[in-house]
Amino acid sequence: MMSALLAGAIWLNFATAVGAPVSTTHSIVGAVLGAGVAAAGLDIVNWGTMGNIVASWIISPLLGGIFSAGFLYLIKRSITYQEDMVAAAVRMVPILVGLMAATFTAYLLLKGLTNVWKISFAAASFAGLGVGFLVFAVLRPVLRARVSQISNTKDSVNTLFTAPLIFSAALLSFAHGANDVANAIGPLAAIADVLGKGGGAVSKAASIPAWVMMVGALGIALGLWLYGPKVIRTVGSEITELDKMRAYCIAMAATITVIVASQMGLPVSSTHIAVGGVFGVGFLREYIKASYARMEDEIRQHHPEGDLDAINDFLARFKKATVDEKGLMLVELKTQAKLHLDPARFSKFERKGLRKVYRHELVKRSQLMKIATAWIITVPASALMAAMIYYMIRGMLT
Repeated sequence: MMSALLAGAIWLNFATAVGAPVSTTHSIVGAVLGAGVAAAGLDIVNWGTMGNIVASWIISPLLGGIFSAGFLYLIKRSITYQEDMVAAAVRMVPILVGLMAATFTAYLLLKGLTNVWKISFAAASFAGLGVGFLVFAVLRPVLRARVSQISNTKDSVNTLFTAPLIFSAALLSFAHGANDVANAIGPLAAIADVLGKGGGAVSKAASIPAWVMMVGALGIALGLWLYGPKVIRTVGSEITELDKMRAYCIAMAATITVIVASQMGLPVSSTHIAVGGVFGVGFLREYIKASYARMEDEIRQHHPEGDLDAINDFLARFKKATVDEKGLMLVELKTQAKLHLDPARFSKFERKGLRKVYRHELVKRSQLMKIATAWIITVPASALMAAMIYYMIRGMLT
């Protein structure tokens, strides 16, 4: 366990130093695996459990990305793509914030307070629905009273998500502390249990002294203070650009994914889910931008070469139109092109080349490769390091 602790700590410090948000759970699991194999051979490993952990490398970010992209698309269709964003926001924001309150309440009851108060999934769900409806009922009249203070812009609507995000960050941090600290102090509790029994056999359920819990609490607070800003910067700004709406989608994706996965018995990583949510938001934005660029290209190719005023006027109206209106405008444009409009001066091949140059890469591929590589090698790297440390300690003692 000493080897596992040292290996897990060294790997996590290295990953944090390079800005890779790796999973603490996977780091300590890999370290315990390596030290266990070094001490007692391959037969000591529960390979079924290890298979589930490996599967979570794919499941965690994939679910996080799907849920976050889904919520962002919902917000775009129901609020930012509407001509009257203020009316749409007054109608939808209370529903979205109420949904956040409901999921976070269920999340805290099921995950954050599991060691203090045992509660069933059904009871936690009903409690979450009750809190969510209460938040919805309070927030809706407040927003209706503030209609005159909200301008019809995306930035103004974005500010409505500020307070919910502050609370969600605090609640997620609480839940992380209630669960993730166990990853680090688990081996320490095992060491304390063995030493407390005079070096006897390891028990199946080690007692956890209060001082061990304090070590974990102090460690997570100091780690956030000293190393937190680097990882926060990586996740918050170096993968893709985030605003309050996108951050809301990621927070919702993290909570819902953890709840769903827990009920399905899937060992997912909250770190991987959050980072997967960031990538999901970024890839959806990239897809939408690329689709819009293709639409602009289609519009331009159906106008005469010198008709720039008509092009710019059409694009301005197109940008302000709702999704349904944009579709109708494109159909009308194609119909008109067949009747009397000439093609633009660029050939189809040239337009494709320009589109590739213009392509919006909103998700930084370098960060994607770095994070994916760190995730893949976390368990084997910490396992190898723990085995080496174990052999070194045994060599020093013999």
